[in-house]
Amino acid sequence: MEEQNKIKQFLNPKTIAVIGASNNPLKVGNILMKKLRKFKGQIIPINPKSERIDKKKAYKSVLKYPKEINLAIIVIPSKFVLKALKQCAKKKIKNIIIISAGFAEQKNYKLENKLIKIKNKYKLNILGPNCFGIFNPHLNLDCTFSNTTPKKGNIAFISQSGALWSYASDLDLGFSGFVSIGNMSDLDFSDFIEYFNKDKSTKKIILYIEKLKEGKKFIEICKNSKKEIIVVKSGKTEQGLKAAISHTASLATNFEIYKGAFKQAHVKIVDSLTKALKLKNQNIFQKLKLNKTLVITNAGGAGALLIDKLSEKRFEPNKLVDILGTATAHDYHKALSRIREKYSNIILILTPQAMSEPEKTAEVIINSEYKSKIIALFLGDKSIQTAVEILKKNKVPAFKSGV
Repeated sequence: MEEQNKIKQFLNPKTIAVIGASNNPLKVGNILMKKLRKFKGQIIPINPKSERIDKKKAYKSVLKYPKEINLAIIVIPSKFVLKALKQCAKKKIKNIIIISAGFAEQKNYKLENKLIKIKNKYKLNILGPNCFGIFNPHLNLDCTFSNTTPKKGNIAFISQSGALWSYASDLDLGFSGFVSIGNMSDLDFSDFIEYFNKDKSTKKIILYIEKLKEGKKFIEICKNSKKEIIVVKSGKTEQGLKAAISHTASLATNFEIYKGAFKQAHVKIVDSLTKALKLKNQNIFQKLKLNKTLVITNAGGAGALLIDKLSEKRFEPNKLVDILGTATAHDYHKALSRIREKYSNIILILTPQAMSEPEKTAEVIINSEYKSKIIALFLGDKSIQTAVEILKKNKVPAFKSGV
């Protein structure tokens, strides 16, 4: 019961501190403050250098705020995260979302181990690090940096890739909640499956998995679920496995072992998010030449799923360049300008995140010397419609789904 109470507080807080709140529109701390404007509870900006952020009084640390705080969201450089955690512990804030990257996924295992020690010492509940936040439509709670906030619905989505939420939330679908798991230094899939199992508005739970932390616990919780659970798993092929490892430090196991676990758990496995969300499948492979393929993506999870599919269809060897969720049109331009090998196909994946520039990225593509080799996979709907039209008008194959 205590386990479920802590999870409930993550998705149903009354007071949220944003550690790293900012007035700079280019920072995630600014995007979060804007997205949290509709939240029904209290938002407390934390920044030692600003007195007011988004018309709210800012505090130098959580210790300076006089009242209780239910949830802290950390969006500061990784080197400052441990200090912020200790301040949260002193303030008796138990539930913490760490959006900050720069831990095990970037081979900084030492820092992540220190984080885990602090978590254990002060009995903190941590989501992340390197995660994309959470979404609860019933409280207008959206602390993700996707470009769109979806309407209420009955699908819960728990994902190891936050960028796949940027794709899903841009579609005309309704969701009962979203949780980005990140590196799983503490909370994992099982904790949130259990929460959504008891959530009356949830009818279906979709999981995007790179690795599982506790297989036995996962199997038991899924077996006892009365809800439909659908799994999309990356890392089925050797190349897809490498892509997943580089994304969230997921040292995933052989896919056959996972298949056995999913069978025991009575969950349904599908090979794409397109199928899980019941979208119209668009076959990008008919546009490809059977030879070397380069994938440039701002979404590690989407990249890993596509590499799996390319490998299964014998498009090898493939190379993945992950330019991260903060990528602008200029970052796509830089990635294209750094190509030194010959490729028959170049697939550019874009998911509509807050920093994304779909139309400008489309312009980068149509002006690129590699235009004839490029296939654009701009995942979503509302945010990428104009960009897709620009691409098609300029005879660049463009797709809105396919991973």
